[in-house]
Amino acid sequence: MSITMIGLDTAKSVFQVHAVDAAGNAVIRRKIQRKDLITFFEKQEKCTVVMEACGAAHHWGRTLTGLGHDVKLIAPEAVKPYVKKGKKNDAADAAAICAAAVRPDVKFVPIKTVEQQAILALHAARSLLEKQKTALANSIRGLATEFGLTVPKGVENIEGLVVEVQADESLPVELRQAVKEAHEQFLEANGHIEKLEKKIVHHARTDDTARRLATIPGIGPITASLIAASVVDISAFKSARHFAAWLGLVPRQHSTAGKTRLGRITKAGNSEIRRMLVLGATSMIRHAGQWNSAAGAWFRSILERCPARLATVALANKNARIAWALMTRNEIYRPSGNGAAAAKAAA
Repeated sequence: MSITMIGLDTAKSVFQVHAVDAAGNAVIRRKIQRKDLITFFEKQEKCTVVMEACGAAHHWGRTLTGLGHDVKLIAPEAVKPYVKKGKKNDAADAAAICAAAVRPDVKFVPIKTVEQQAILALHAARSLLEKQKTALANSIRGLATEFGLTVPKGVENIEGLVVEVQADESLPVELRQAVKEAHEQFLEANGHIEKLEKKIVHHARTDDTARRLATIPGIGPITASLIAASVVDISAFKSARHFAAWLGLVPRQHSTAGKTRLGRITKAGNSEIRRMLVLGATSMIRHAGQWNSAAGAWFRSILERCPARLATVALANKNARIAWALMTRNEIYRPSGNGAAAAKAAA
């Protein structure tokens, strides 16, 4: 019988194919080398190809779509329940992909364009360099602390600490050399970050979706660019809550016997967008007093009743839902009072 669906388990060099017919019977089970994958699919009749949405899946999705196949990406967590217990291998994974793809409630992940992945590459590089910069700053602080030199928190105080270390000739030469090397790496990482941020900000100012998102108080150009590049099709989320849940910003539920108990946020989904939304919400704390709008009044009331971290997560959740509304309706955020000024200051 003819093949109707192919489950493709991707890897670096060896791919596992599990092809089924209309009745769900396995027709092909085989491994294929990377160099032979295109040839294999060129010989196949047009069918549905399903892959887990991870790694280079978007690249292969675009490639196989170009060959005429209907390519669908499925979230890995949707596939995991269909992997046979005790049989975790490539063949079992490919079969589980097919089993999960035919479920009536399955949700597929849109394939990103080359342009979107390119922007996300800038964000990934920036995030990595930010981590390295923080690690280098902490290293400099640690080395100086061992010899009794400390400065207040904040990356802006690292320069003064380095100057102090280099000026104190009573300190060992080895220490001053170690601090100098770490500081040079710190400055180099910071320079690369600034270059990447310029490109990201340019994208935020030229992309229609990113420009709309940047009007939300607590969402700057970096976050706006990240959301615009990450979300391929906002209609995939039925509601604002679904979008917030995808970002892991909704409470975890522990419900039984008709009683609903809400816990901490799930932290599921896109961790980088969630982190940036929380950071942006944190920056709004210092502007809360001048944020004269309904949202500002709501945020101040949360700050009065709850710890600051809980309030910032609540604002991040709210901003995620506002972002969904703006992307769905193609509108901009229209604050009242000084909301616009607060948003500009936070950006």
